[in-house]
Amino acid sequence: MTASGSRSAAEVATAAAWHDVECGSYSADLPLWRELATARGGPVLDVGCGTGRVALDLAARGLEVVGVDPDEPLAAALTARARAAGLPARAHPADGRALALGRRFPLCLLAMQVAQLVGGPAGRAALLRSLADHLEPGGLLAIALADPFEAVPPGEARPPLPDVLEIDGWVLSSTPVAVRDEGDAIAVDRVREAVSPTGELTDELSTVELENCAPATLEDEGRAAGYTVLDRRAVPATDDYVGSTVVMLEAPR
Repeated sequence: MTASGSRSAAEVATAAAWHDVECGSYSADLPLWRELATARGGPVLDVGCGTGRVALDLAARGLEVVGVDPDEPLAAALTARARAAGLPARAHPADGRALALGRRFPLCLLAMQVAQLVGGPAGRAALLRSLADHLEPGGLLAIALADPFEAVPPGEARPPLPDVLEIDGWVLSSTPVAVRDEGDAIAVDRVREAVSPTGELTDELSTVELENCAPATLEDEGRAAGYTVLDRRAVPATDDYVGSTVVMLEAPR
């Protein structure tokens, strides 16, 4: 293995590494996904699975999980981690709006803000159609939606702490620095910093745009696509993350 000090920032700060930094520590929603997966049974379809934060947690409880993510390095990382741990999970590099897995699932989930990254109303319509073809009759589609402006009032807010991860002597940190309302989307700016074992610093600005989509809007879109709307669920806010509303859609029987 190459000595950690000789690895470049690009070799260490990969897409999978940044995903781990910014998403890997979040756990407030795991009890809900465990509950739904236990009630519905496997296999579970995890759309926008990333490097496996949810999928590996469910697989560790004996459930088969199939993940899909349009970012191939993230899907590959999930599959490699599951194989190394002997867990029943794997991932495919695929777009949830145009899936062709050739099988159906009793439960499909979209965690965090995956559904707010699919291209607005047209993208959500394609997503709902595609997932309907991959759900068993009466299967459950659970979609989390978050609004960064549901945080504490500005006067009570604390400066956000960076998300930090150490990899082979490198320290990667990602700090939210701004949240901007752009009308159809909410832009979240983060400063990503990579510090080498010898102290060299590289940084960059990363921006994610989350589409504005109210739970009621998504429920209306689900009805139009043939789903039955069930009672919403909620994921509580934490000191570091806003809460989420989980829209629950049942596939036609």
